[in-house]
Amino acid sequence: MARSTPERRALRSLAWLLVIIVALIGGNAASVLWNEGSWTPRLALDLEGGTQLTLTPQLSSGQSVSQEQLDQAVGIIRQRVDAAGVSESEINTQGGQNIVVSIPGTPDEATLQRIRSSAKLEFRAVLTADLASSSTIGEEGAEGDPSASPSPSAPSEEPSAAPTPTASPTDASDPNWITPDLQEQFDEFDCSTVTDSGANVAPEDEPLVTCEADSSLKYILGPVEVTGARISDATSGLIQSSTGVSTNEWGVFLEFDGEGTAQFREVTERLVALQGVRNQFAIVLDGQVISAPRTISAITDGKPQISGNFTQESAETLADQLKFGALPIGFELQSQDQISATLGVSQLQSGIIAGLIGLVLVVLYSLLQYRALGGVTIVSLIIAGIVTYLLITYLSNQQGYRLSLAGVAGLIIAVGVIADSFIVYFERIRDELRDGRSVDGAVEAGWKRAFRTILISDVINVIAAVVLFVLAIGNVRGFAFTLGLTTLVDLLVVALFTHPMMQLLGRTSFFSGGHPLSGLDPKALGAVYRGRAQFRPSAAVSATKRASSSREAQRRQTIAERKAAEQSGEGKDAR
Repeated sequence: MARSTPERRALRSLAWLLVIIVALIGGNAASVLWNEGSWTPRLALDLEGGTQLTLTPQLSSGQSVSQEQLDQAVGIIRQRVDAAGVSESEINTQGGQNIVVSIPGTPDEATLQRIRSSAKLEFRAVLTADLASSSTIGEEGAEGDPSASPSPSAPSEEPSAAPTPTASPTDASDPNWITPDLQEQFDEFDCSTVTDSGANVAPEDEPLVTCEADSSLKYILGPVEVTGARISDATSGLIQSSTGVSTNEWGVFLEFDGEGTAQFREVTERLVALQGVRNQFAIVLDGQVISAPRTISAITDGKPQISGNFTQESAETLADQLKFGALPIGFELQSQDQISATLGVSQLQSGIIAGLIGLVLVVLYSLLQYRALGGVTIVSLIIAGIVTYLLITYLSNQQGYRLSLAGVAGLIIAVGVIADSFIVYFERIRDELRDGRSVDGAVEAGWKRAFRTILISDVINVIAAVVLFVLAIGNVRGFAFTLGLTTLVDLLVVALFTHPMMQLLGRTSFFSGGHPLSGLDPKALGAVYRGRAQFRPSAAVSATKRASSSREAQRRQTIAERKAAEQSGEGKDAR
């Protein structure tokens, strides 16, 4: 026997729901097998505990930290932690001096580097060095021959004593910056002490003695000419050769704002004409040189690239640090402690108990009010729970999402949100039955009217969740996220499971015949509503039930029906 069109649509919807569930299971399985994932969601700081880092500012003598600087640092560190895929972290100030960062679980070294590194990027001209660098700096399509391969600069001889300056320096590349005292400091400088030398807090308008990050070279650099504050965006990727072929070398690609572009163009146009190490432009991160490339062409578009023995992970870390800006001051790790989640676990247990009590009450009410229809509600809630759990687990494995106590509260509230959708649909079906439709007709007509109501309600919930997520910080965002996610799951389950199941059940003899336990018994509903303030009572219904049904019919009248009834009554009175 050929299936009807509603049956085919119902089976197709159920098949799509099955595909979605299988896809989520497959995605989580892939994470478990190849990406160190788990079949359970990761928990946030309040439920799992984690690591607490205390950062203290690195200040030069006589320097103090302001609350504005601390607040700015908190915002930048929060962005860096979020970019690392660590959610539900807490970043606060302590005592007007330190910053306390609490992260769920045990952070890896890359995350720690993101947090504690100031990412203070500076571009300084090289005045002298004990060995020239063989890196190059340029841009695709720059002035000159873009296809020419840059030749490595020859190593310099041992640094000779600097001449006594004869005049005030005219630009950042002027050798007159090198005084005898500075030359002596350079000769005696030990690269193993660069982190303790205060290079990361050196004044921007003075020359700097520092070293390569691997301590292989040391430099005298001119004053800062371009700062990291002028960077508008930073990304990482494989560097391309002058012929456009991708190499195996990782780099960081910068993009300056308008002012930074003009500054960088002016500097590179000057460096192109210089010879030897003075042709180089040092890229200084937190006081250490990460690269000092030669300038083979002027960079006019404000899009340089940084190379310097990067791995994919270190390039991504640096790009994230530069993208969100340098910290206003440097920080060092003062302490690193493990924190427990005893209170959170206790609250989670109380929340789960409260949620189970609420779920049991919803189930009992559904069975009492809707009889067998309550079974559809129960199964729909189970399907919604499965889909939600798989989604949260997938996001936890792939995006680093962590479930907090506030997120659990959002999931508990979702039980009521989802149950409301079923109630709206079932009541619409009953309305159509009162209007004299058959069960299968009431299922279709009721769905058309109910879905609009459900959609509007869920859209409002999603908008509220999005606004709360964007404007809030901390655990409140976890609540907003789970509330919005479960609202979308509600739409999915109602459209792909609840309605298709009603289409199929409405064609069974149990429901279509109006069995007393089906929840769709016309006798139990009291009357067959005919519209325009009229109803036809059943002969088997008592006078009390008939009067109750009449009042029910009047309550369900539309405005147009009430007006028609009033006009009809006025006409009778006139006669």
